[in-house]
Amino acid sequence: MITEIAHIRISSGDEEAFEAAVAEAVPVFRAAAGCRSVRLVRSVEDPLLYRLLVEWETVEHHTAIFRSSEGYARWRELVGPHFAEPPAVEHVIDVLPL
Repeated sequence: MITEIAHIRISSGDEEAFEAAVAEAVPVFRAAAGCRSVRLVRSVEDPLLYRLLVEWETVEHHTAIFRSSEGYARWRELVGPHFAEPPAVEHVIDVLPL
């Protein structure tokens, strides 16, 4: 399993609308092949910075399958208008289970 971490900076004043858009998109992720979980967290120190954490079975489930799906297009349609800049995405794996 891998975790996608999307670092998302949104435009000032869009906090409530962005969070509502992500909530609307949660079923899109849950229906995606290989998606195990999705969560959104917000920085305390920088309230316009969010992190979307998605657990995928493989990197390919995110990069090859989800990104070429209608679900991805819907996700971008919902949240894209709130981005202040393009999100930075990385994939991580657990190396020390706790």
